[in-house]
Amino acid sequence: MKTLLIKLSTIEDVRNFVNAVTKCDAEIDLTSGRYIVDAKSIMGIFSLDLLNPITMKINGNGDYSRLMADIKQFIVE
Repeated sequence: MKTLLIKLSTIEDVRNFVNAVTKCDAEIDLTSGRYIVDAKSIMGIFSLDLLNPITMKINGNGDYSRLMADIKQFIVE
């Protein structure tokens, strides 16, 4: 399992993020407060508080370097 923080500031960010994570076979969840949604669900993401960074959890063990490259602009350091 890999956990990191992401920030999705605009509708375009959400769309681009979902397009990137949809290419990954792993199960990916986003957590904001007590809410957990599927990272591949645009409607689910819009139900979260997008004003603050969101916790992203990749469930599984694998090489996610392609995914990390695709979403690097959203990762909070």
